[in-house]
Amino acid sequence: MSQFEQVTVVKQANVYFDGKVTSRTVIFSDGTKKTLGIMLPGQYEFGTDVVEIMEIIAGDLSVQLPGSEQWITINGSGEFTVPANEKFKLDVRVVTDYCCSYLA
Repeated sequence: MSQFEQVTVVKQANVYFDGKVTSRTVIFSDGTKKTLGIMLPGQYEFGTDVVEIMEIIAGDLSVQLPGSEQWITINGSGEFTVPANEKFKLDVRVVTDYCCSYLA
């Protein structure tokens, strides 16, 4: 899906890591939520409250998922899922465009 129809967009940005990661929240009519964002090159650790599906639209990065010692490389586009109440690490090598879906 390249665009979302009939949604509400929260104007206030979500800003993390001194502005190196930013996103905007998109709310759908059924109450589900996604964020659309950009990550600048750097190393980051995020935590989840609910299950998150992270879709990389364009970028070059590696992700270390919870419970794994290995890093998964995404060059271009890709997707990964992180369980609720976990932490995951990202090593972002170029400006990366992403969409994160939050599952209840």
